Amino acid sequence: MISAEQLTELLKNAFPDAVIQLKDLTGGQDHWQAEITSAAFAGLSPIARHRKVYAALAEEMKGPIHALSLKTLAPGETG
Repeated sequence: MISAEQLTELLKNAFPDAVIQLKDLTGGQDHWQAEITSAAFAGLSPIARHRKVYAALAEEMKGPIHALSLKTLAPGETG
């Protein structure tokens, strides 16, 4: 399990400018939906964006996070 606050902190460490919206999909704090908007994603493909997020959460993806649904945007993009 990982709290929304802990997850936000980890993502902010990797993407300091990010606007982050999280949703706990099951109430168990291990299945998350995240929408992250950051300039770090500008010019990158969706796969490259997701890889950056997974790299930032590498340790958490080994246990505390069982599933992560991502929406990654650059500033000015809508999705």
